[in-house]
Formats: sequence, structure tokens, C-alpha cells
Amino acid sequence: MLAFVTLRASRVAPEPPAIMALSLRTVTVTRYVAPLREGGSLPAIVEADDLGTYVLKFRGAGQGPRALVAELVSGEIARVLGLPVPELVFAHLDPVLGRNEGDPEIQDLIRASAGLNLAMDFLPGAFAYDPLTGPPLEPDLASAIVWFDALVTNVDRTVRNTNMLVWHRRPYLIDNGASLYMHFAWQNAAARARSPFLQVKDHVLLRQASTLSEVDDRLAALLLPEVLSEIAAQIPDEWLPEEEMFATAAGQRAAYVSWLSDRLVPPRAFTTEAIRVRSQLV
Repeated sequence: MLAFVTLRASRVAPEPPAIMALSLRTVTVTRYVAPLREGGSLPAIVEADDLGTYVLKFRGAGQGPRALVAELVSGEIARVLGLPVPELVFAHLDPVLGRNEGDPEIQDLIRASAGLNLAMDFLPGAFAYDPLTGPPLEPDLASAIVWFDALVTNVDRTVRNTNMLVWHRRPYLIDNGASLYMHFAWQNAAARARSPFLQVKDHVLLRQASTLSEVDDRLAALLLPEVLSEIAAQIPDEWLPEEEMFATAAGQRAAYVSWLSDRLVPPRAFTTEAIRVRSQLV
């Protein structure tokens, strides 16, 4: 979990971001502020040319560009669903920014990430969500978050690591880079598109998700193929590693859309599994 330190605010937005047009802004990083060493990929707090402050996810980190693809696609799906997520932006990084860094690891990371990266709006003063201390979530919101994570196969929203922040008394979903793990083995992905998400049993909000049946059709109806295509179209070519199965980057983008569309065909096994597992908890 990222432990966000308190720095100056990039903007004040006590309300969750509204659903906007599916087009990420692009900013240029102007200053490397501080590393967030709690994250496995060594993300960093940076400032950009729009005077905003962001948490930068590096393309050259150990997880590779697929983590940025998962962050982008899942984050934009969450936004379409109306879930509270910090704004995502493309962030252009000049490797010259690393020349004054004393840590060789950070220098190497900045050099390896020259070009286009992904960043999320920094939420100053936010703290990690704790299911024991709250704030409690409304059942529909908790259910929508569980449903979303089961759809995108996010294995990383557990009691041990909630990947949720509380900011202005509202929860925000962060760190979706562990989702869509099927893209590490595309040759078997299609066969698994209709499978349940067994890891939902470990979801931090599963007990609170009492309206999964009610939100299922409503949320699925928002994710039409054309919406998914619009999201996938934003994936930069340089984030898509060469794959034997796909002759072009466009083919890979289409594979994401196809996999998600197959997953959304009713009856949705991931919803059925979430409801079944939750019934054993309450």
C-alpha cells in the first residue's frame, strides 16, 4: 500500500471525480519530488507543467509496461462505472530529471522510463483505508467495487493491502496494476474469460457487498463494447510488448476488448462466485 505523505495540494476535489470523456490528458513532469518506497514498483511523487502534483508509475519499473496497461484500462473502467478513482494522466518524463538524484536506483528507473508514463492525481493528506475503523461504505458502493475488481481480476484489494485511500472522508481506489493478469499469457486468456474470480474470497469489502445481485446488470450495461474499445484505444503502442499472437498493436487492443466483452456476457460467473462466497461469510 502506498503511504501518501502530505505535500501541497494539486487541486481540491472533495467529491469523487465525475465521469468524463474517455480521453486522458498528457502532462510533462517538471520535478521529481520524492519516492514512495512502500510501492513495489518505486512510484514517485512528481510535479508537472500544469502545476499539478501526481503519483507517477514508471514504465521502466520491474513489473514492466503491462502494469501501466492494467492501471489505465482498469482505472478508466472504474471511472465509467462511477467509482471514486483519482484522475489518470499520461506523463511525459525527460531522463534529465534524474541527474540530480543521489540514489542510483532512482537514476536508473528514470532513465529506463524516458518517454510516456502514467500518473494519478496526488491526494494530499489521504490515508490508507482500514476496514476496522472505516468509514463504512454504502452497500451499493462496496458491491460495485467488489464487482469491478472481480471483472478485471484485481488480486490486490485485500485486508492486508486494501489499495484504497480515504480523502475528505471518501474512499478512493488506487493501484489497479495487479489486474488483468491474463495479459501475461494471452494464449490461454480466451478460455479463461468466462471463469469465476476465485480470489474474490479475499476481497476487503466482500462482507459489505450485500447488493451484488442488484448492481450486476446495472454496471454491466455501462460497459458496452464501444466504451471498452474507446478505453483500449488509449493504450500507447510503446506499452504493448511484442506478442506472437498479435501482428499489430491494434490486435492487442482488440484482445483486451474481446476478453472483457466475453467476461460481461450473462450469466457472469464472477458475480455468481462473489455472491456464493459472500453467503458463506454472513
